[in-house]
Amino acid sequence: MAAGRRLLTIATGGLAAGCVPAGAPAIPLFGAYFPSWLACAGIGILGAVLVRLVFIATGIDDALPIRLPVYVAVAAAIGFLVALMAFGR
Repeated sequence: MAAGRRLLTIATGGLAAGCVPAGAPAIPLFGAYFPSWLACAGIGILGAVLVRLVFIATGIDDALPIRLPVYVAVAAAIGFLVALMAFGR
């Protein structure tokens, strides 16, 4: 029984290895901590809107068969890129 308990301790310890005491990245804004993922999502959405305006101006928007998934993917890509560049995660 002791060997099983030891194995369980090692297995669950490996699951918590990614946790750090520093906490989640946050941006201090007006005295409160604003979650960085929310800022990255907002920047991604604004970036997708700008990409859409460029696509409309160049005529690429008319050639897209399914626009919504394309622009959602563009927003996600921009948001992930901002998170990677700004916070290294």
